[in-house]
Amino acid sequence: MILGIGTDLVNIKRIRKVLNRFGARFEKRVFSELEIDRSRRKYDPSSSYAKRWAAKEACSKALGIGLRMGISWKEMHVVNLRSGKPVLVIEGKARYFLEEMMPKGFRPNINISLTDDYPWAKAIVIIEGIA
Repeated sequence: MILGIGTDLVNIKRIRKVLNRFGARFEKRVFSELEIDRSRRKYDPSSSYAKRWAAKEACSKALGIGLRMGISWKEMHVVNLRSGKPVLVIEGKARYFLEEMMPKGFRPNINISLTDDYPWAKAIVIIEGIA
C-alpha cells in the first residue's frame, strides 16, 4: 500500500553556487560522509549533490512533514548498492515519523528514483507499507 509520495526538482547551478560559496561547511551540514565521498569522486560533484538534495526534499514530502519538526538533513541520506542503484536510508527522528505512518503489522519499503538533465536534478520517493 502506498503511504507517501514526494518529488523535488532542483537547479544544479544553484547547488554549485552554494558549494562554491560555503564548500565543506555546506557539505557537512546537509550530507552524510558517504554522500560526500561519492559526490566528490564524480566528474560534476554539484550534479550528484543536487540529486541527493532533491532526494532529501522528496523524502520529507513523502513522510508528510517537510523539513520541520526537528528533522535533520542527514537523517535522510542516499547510499548506492554495488549495482549503482540508489537506496534511501532514514534514521533518527525522521525514522520515527516513518514508523508512525505505518499501519499495524506493516513494514516500510522506500522506493527512490534519481535523475538529472543539466541544469536540473530530480528525485521521486515512494513510501510503501508491506504486510
